[in-house]
Amino acid sequence: MPPNLENSAEPVNQAVTNDYDSFAEAYAAETESNLINGYYTRPAILDLAGDVAGRRILDVGCGAGPLLAALRERGAIVTGVDSSTKMLELARRRLGDSTALHPADLSSSLPFPDGAFDDVIVCLVLHYLEDWKAPLAELRRVLAPGGRLIVAVNHPFTRRLASPDADYFAPHMWSEEYTFSGQNAVLTYWHRPLHSMTGAFTAAGFRIAVISEPPPAPGARELFPDVLANYPSGAFLCFLFFVLEAA
Repeated sequence: MPPNLENSAEPVNQAVTNDYDSFAEAYAAETESNLINGYYTRPAILDLAGDVAGRRILDVGCGAGPLLAALRERGAIVTGVDSSTKMLELARRRLGDSTALHPADLSSSLPFPDGAFDDVIVCLVLHYLEDWKAPLAELRRVLAPGGRLIVAVNHPFTRRLASPDADYFAPHMWSEEYTFSGQNAVLTYWHRPLHSMTGAFTAAGFRIAVISEPPPAPGARELFPDVLANYPSGAFLCFLFFVLEAA
């Protein structure tokens, strides 16, 4: 999950593991109401999800649970999974014992039966993975027929902007160092071009219903005037959002 635009990200030469347990509280505090997460990513996901009342929704990579809380407030029946024990502790603190939370990730089978969910949200997770074939098959398995997979990933063109010498068309791993609430952390991603993403989605049995490059939520310009002064339209390249329908 990349940081907000106010952080300075410097490339890191060596590959590292994304250890959210080591900076869970700092990350949760930083991203609660910042521009990129609070006024861009979560509002965009909620807009794409639309009316969720009564829908069974799984949040894969739920973190400290802010998206789960928002979906639950809108009437969804929510379940969360995350690979970070510390993140799940924070989510439990936020959501209480009534929300199902499980330690799991996309490196193995999810602990749910076939067709268990109407929607699955995978927000800022897939760009950590080199191979999408097995994870997408597993996400397809737990979706009901006609269900939706809502995805947010690093926009592939931002890699080209940040590193002009990088080969846009060649999947490759890269790392950056960030500061979350004063704590340093390193995140490692896999870049893949747009056609590689869409090809993986269709090969896994999904129909692409929406590709979105949304602006930030209303009120963002007033709260973050210095950052958004560089973007006259109000929009900026950061993440790419998809709504996929299970065939």
